[in-house]
Amino acid sequence: MITFLLALLALVAGYIFYGGFVERVFSPDDRPTPAIEKADGVDYIVMPNWKVFMIQFLNIAGTGPIFGAIMGMWYGPWAYLWIVFGCIFAGAMHDYLSAMLSMRHGGANLPQLIGLYLGKQTKAVMLVFSFFLLVMVGVVFVYSPAILLSGFYGSTMFWIVVIFIYYVMATMLPIDKLIGKFYPIFAFALLFMAVALLVVLLIKMPALPELWTATDSLNSNNPKSLLGVETFVGKNPLFPCLFLTIACGAISGFHATQSPLMARCLKSERMGRKIFYGSMITEGIVALIWATVSSYFFYYGGWREIVGAETVEAFLSQAQTPDGKTLIQYFTAPEVVKLVCTGWLGVFGGILAVFGVVAAPITSGDTAFRSARLIVAEALGMGQKSIAKRLYVAVPIFILALLLMVWQLENPDGFNTIWQYFGWGNQTLAVFTLWMLTVYLAQNKKLFVIALIPAMFMTLISSTFVFVSPQALGLDVMIGYPFGLCVMLLVSLIFYNWYRKNRKESVNQ
Repeated sequence: MITFLLALLALVAGYIFYGGFVERVFSPDDRPTPAIEKADGVDYIVMPNWKVFMIQFLNIAGTGPIFGAIMGMWYGPWAYLWIVFGCIFAGAMHDYLSAMLSMRHGGANLPQLIGLYLGKQTKAVMLVFSFFLLVMVGVVFVYSPAILLSGFYGSTMFWIVVIFIYYVMATMLPIDKLIGKFYPIFAFALLFMAVALLVVLLIKMPALPELWTATDSLNSNNPKSLLGVETFVGKNPLFPCLFLTIACGAISGFHATQSPLMARCLKSERMGRKIFYGSMITEGIVALIWATVSSYFFYYGGWREIVGAETVEAFLSQAQTPDGKTLIQYFTAPEVVKLVCTGWLGVFGGILAVFGVVAAPITSGDTAFRSARLIVAEALGMGQKSIAKRLYVAVPIFILALLLMVWQLENPDGFNTIWQYFGWGNQTLAVFTLWMLTVYLAQNKKLFVIALIPAMFMTLISSTFVFVSPQALGLDVMIGYPFGLCVMLLVSLIFYNWYRKNRKESVNQ
């Protein structure tokens, strides 16, 4: 627990000190915001700061900081380092600067911002890339909450239909009519879940793997070994796969597609750090809690306490469990969430906690579709004040989503396939956003190194994944690592040449 407590303190300190430093680099002021200058009663609306924070937090907090943290802990306590350093120096900075830049450009969407700073050709690529990523997010975040809800009532298909109908309504209605009213309730459930689990951890103070005892984490009497997770880690090496497995709790390109929604609802630039940097730090805390819970569950007796002695014996004998489930079914991320929440928080607390987990993907899925509508409308130059124009844009998006969903349901490995593409696409989008922020800061003679270092690192991560992951080229790491490094160095050289030329032109002027 020492590593966890230190990591928790580090995230809070990161918000106070590094968040304040990034804010000073950007220098917010009192100019009118898009919510005031472009108010339309649909997407550009001034809302209370607390409500904007809640919506932003829920927009970005899908299943990533929960499911990703659970799976990321398969790599051991090293996951703590990525959550803390990734969140403070990359993710929160990425979310804050991309949101503030959107505000400075009238609430512009990410593809438009990338076009302004990385060129029209890159804009065209990112327009298509971000559109399909958002549709994949919407489809993935229909299916995963439906699975969780079906454990309490109804079938998975029933909940898919219900959630999809909600998505249509949330995409079409003004942002303060449905999203603005229900998100505070969803946020309470999600925060209750995180705080309740934190309290249980602090009461139990279990002995957990620490950074300095990581090599002692594995033994033959825990489910991690029984599930063959070592084989999984061997096929998916810590570098770079950990950095894509835990995305939303550290850095996520998806967030930059969501931040413009709230950049259009904020009354003052000076609230930006609390809203955007703060919501990412909050998400990092959620990821940290779930990483710790799953560490206890996977390693040091938590599974025995929660699952029960009879079931443990069935696990150890490789037999079917008393309730008819196989071993692997008990240790998927959704199953771990249900077991932990109901086992630790009782029936009512467990239902409320699971509701919070369900709310996270639902409230990211609806805004993903909304962002897709706005990105397409912006590209077509089509205003969205009239409901007819909203329908022109939204109907084809939902038809595409339905086709993708049907394929996913009919393909036994459809969900995993879409999730894998989403994971890589998510971090690749973060790469482009970070380079865009680096160029913006360099052009405006600001300290661009705060974006440059994360941009270089995430370029290395995304390119290396393409070379070494079994889901991509699957090359040996001795070949894949140098190839990934070469891609990072090439992109960095392109930036250096641009920067040198831009600085020379600036001096001549």
